[in-house]
Amino acid sequence: MANVTDLQTKYSKLAQEYSKLRAQNQVLKKAVVDEQANCVSLKDQLKQRDQSLRKQEQEMDSLSFRNQQLAKRVELLQEELAVCEAKGKKGKVIQACVNKGDSPSQHALETKNVFDEDLQKKIEENERLHIQFYEADELHKRQEAQLRARLQELEREAEQHQDAVNGLNTKYTDTIERLHSDKARLELKTQTLEREAQECRMRAEDCQQQLRRCQTELSRQVKQSSSVIQEKVPFNDTKFVHYNSLNVPPHNRRHQLKARDVVGQALSFIQDLVAALLNFHSYTEQRVHIYPRDSSIEPISALNQKFSQYLHENAAYVRPLEESFLQLHQSITEDTVTVLETVVKLKSFADHFSSYVQFLKKILPYQLKSLEEECEAPLCTAALTAKNQELHGDMKRVTSMFEKLQNYINVLALPSVCQDVVPQSSTSAVFTQLAGCLHSLHDAIKEMSKHYNQKAGLEQELPTVTQKLLTTSECLLGSLGSLTSSTGKIATFFSNNLDFFTSPAYSPKGSTVALSPLQAETMLANKKKASAYISAIKKPRPQSVPYSEALSNRRILTSSTESREGLTQQVQQSLEKIARLEQEKEHWLLEAQLGKVRLEKENQRIVDLEAQLAAALGGSLAAQSAAAGTLTQSHEDTEAESTAAGKELTLCTSLVGMLCTTPSVEHVGDEESREQLIKTHYMARVGELTTQLQISDSKAVHFHSECRALAKRLAIAEKSRESLSEDVKRANQNITRLQDELTTTKRSYEDQLSMMSDHLCSMNETLSKQREEIDTLKLGSKGNAKKNKGR
Repeated sequence: MANVTDLQTKYSKLAQEYSKLRAQNQVLKKAVVDEQANCVSLKDQLKQRDQSLRKQEQEMDSLSFRNQQLAKRVELLQEELAVCEAKGKKGKVIQACVNKGDSPSQHALETKNVFDEDLQKKIEENERLHIQFYEADELHKRQEAQLRARLQELEREAEQHQDAVNGLNTKYTDTIERLHSDKARLELKTQTLEREAQECRMRAEDCQQQLRRCQTELSRQVKQSSSVIQEKVPFNDTKFVHYNSLNVPPHNRRHQLKARDVVGQALSFIQDLVAALLNFHSYTEQRVHIYPRDSSIEPISALNQKFSQYLHENAAYVRPLEESFLQLHQSITEDTVTVLETVVKLKSFADHFSSYVQFLKKILPYQLKSLEEECEAPLCTAALTAKNQELHGDMKRVTSMFEKLQNYINVLALPSVCQDVVPQSSTSAVFTQLAGCLHSLHDAIKEMSKHYNQKAGLEQELPTVTQKLLTTSECLLGSLGSLTSSTGKIATFFSNNLDFFTSPAYSPKGSTVALSPLQAETMLANKKKASAYISAIKKPRPQSVPYSEALSNRRILTSSTESREGLTQQVQQSLEKIARLEQEKEHWLLEAQLGKVRLEKENQRIVDLEAQLAAALGGSLAAQSAAAGTLTQSHEDTEAESTAAGKELTLCTSLVGMLCTTPSVEHVGDEESREQLIKTHYMARVGELTTQLQISDSKAVHFHSECRALAKRLAIAEKSRESLSEDVKRANQNITRLQDELTTTKRSYEDQLSMMSDHLCSMNETLSKQREEIDTLKLGSKGNAKKNKGR
């Protein structure tokens, strides 16, 4: 299925390239048609120029013919002039004729003058026509040369366009043929896979039938074996696995050390991966605020705002990966048993990894929409659009790889939660598939890093690119590089330790069943016993129990179990009876208190009556007898009231609890007042607690907002600190560069000064020599002048 998916992906990519080339072919066809139209128009212009050239040639031919005629006329005139000059010898005759007024000679002279003027005009016209003919000939040659050059250029362009069209047609034909062949191959492969799937279904049905027969046979054998065991074997110490310590594998200390070492290495790789993911998501959030719109200049789109908000929460999904894996590393020690069934912390790591994958799936549509928004920018070129589409596919592939990793990690974490869910034989296949998935993830991230690097190179050529965007792109490329490096290290590490992961470290003797947590506990208990035995060899060892004693202990255990169940029921009944008696005891204690209060009141009343009797001793006997009767009646009434009060008990319930009272008039007011006081007290207490709770909630909300504000300020401060540290680095680099330039300038100036000083010294020496020569010449000239004067 993976090959089919890859072929479908390749087919879709080829289809996209074919659509792009088809669009380019349309553009080129349109350009060729335009050039052909231009070529036709130029040919029409060339024909018009040829026609005008022919007309000018015809005019030139007519002019040359006229010129020949005029030349012949001139020759005739010249001959006539020569004849006339030859006749000049007869001047005398002509003079005489002139004197006599001969009219024919005068007429001949006038004719000669007319011919001379006509000849002069024809010569001037011939000269002018020669000049016009020469100019027209030169203009025609220049235009013909220009048109021929233009025609050659157009023919060359037409040949180039035709070559391009032929190349594109060949390329499209090859692409179409390749796509048809791929389609045919895929259809053939699909048919083959369908046949294989049908065969697999048939084999699966056969296997299911065999499995049903095997289950039926095994159930029959189990029933037969259980009946034999129940009838023939009274005690079997292998019935309960947790009672049998002989089938527990020994503790493998070397495996534990290796496991801790391997998990420690994996922890360092996970930490690098977490740091790279945090940097990648953070720099992606910064880029969303910068490109295609700068949030400091104009507000970004609602989609990018939501995307930035989700990216801001990346630490809540990425940090728990490192923390949960650290807890897993801490749980693996030398004194533990490390198998998939006992590594409970792996489930926590799997859950956190699943939450991170859900986070990736949540932000994936926003990433794709953000790339589409970048493609819709006005300055986005076709190359940038192509790179964005490639990154579109890379992000989908990376998310799918993380989703596959999530599935494999969840499968590996299942045995620690539910035993016998994943067979031991399947774990090795899961580990192998996990190693392949890690390599695929590394390849996908490497491809995405390469495409992003190319995209950043294209963005640097844009005229509107800012330094902030360049810095963010560099940081993003660095995070992608570290992410590629960490995934490659993890894939290599996992492949190198694949034998360790797939090898069974602990398994009971003669069994292929995986180690259960109960067996692991038994193994650790045996290890502790062994270490205690080795540390205290002199102590006597507990002896083993014989088989006969074990049988008797089993009978005793069975009987004691039955008696324990009976005693448990008796204890429960006794506890219920004790609770009921306690309630009755409370009731009668309250009744005794009430009777005691009434007795005190009656005693007080008797004392008052006796006092009244003592005061009335001076009265009559009738009065005394009446008083005695009244006293007796009052005693009887009091006893009757107390009896009725004892018999007619009532229950008073309230918000505080339950109280048994008698319907006495005096107690009713006390109970109501006490109930009211208790209600008032507890309502006041509830009000105070509610106020304190509200104050605590408000303080907690205030502290939470302050913490969030401080966290944001801390993040801003961290960003500013990073930017300032980068500025400081750049400033230090500039200072170092300036110091180097200053040193170089100083050195060059010093060299120039030394050269100038040397030059000045040489010039001073030259000047001094010239002065000496001038002085010598002056002295010589003065001596010569004196000699001349002396002469």
